[in-house]
Amino acid sequence: METKDTKRIFTGGAILVTLGVLILLNSSGVYGFNKSWPILLLVISAGTLVQNVRDMIGWFIGAVAVIFLVIRNWYVNIGELATYGLPLLLIAAGVVVLLKSLKK
Repeated sequence: METKDTKRIFTGGAILVTLGVLILLNSSGVYGFNKSWPILLLVISAGTLVQNVRDMIGWFIGAVAVIFLVIRNWYVNIGELATYGLPLLLIAAGVVVLLKSLKK
C-alpha cells in the first residue's frame, strides 16, 4: 500500500511542477498556455499509467493529449488527421487483438 501512496504523491507533485512551468512559460511569453496545455494531460496520463499500466483511462488521456498537442502546435487539419489517424488506430487495435489471441 505504501508504494501506491508514494506513486500518487509523485504524480501529484509532477502535475504541480508541470503546471507551474507551463504558467511560467506563458507569463514570460516563451510558450503560450493555449498551445502547451496538452503537456499537462500527458503528465496526468503518465502518472495514471505509472500507478497501473493497464488503466485504459490513462492510455485514452495520453492519446487525446498527443492529438491536441499535434493540432495545437503543428496546425494539423482535423480532417487530415482523421484520414490517416483512424486507419492507423484500427490497424494498431487489430495488432493488439491478434497478439493477445496468440498469447492464449
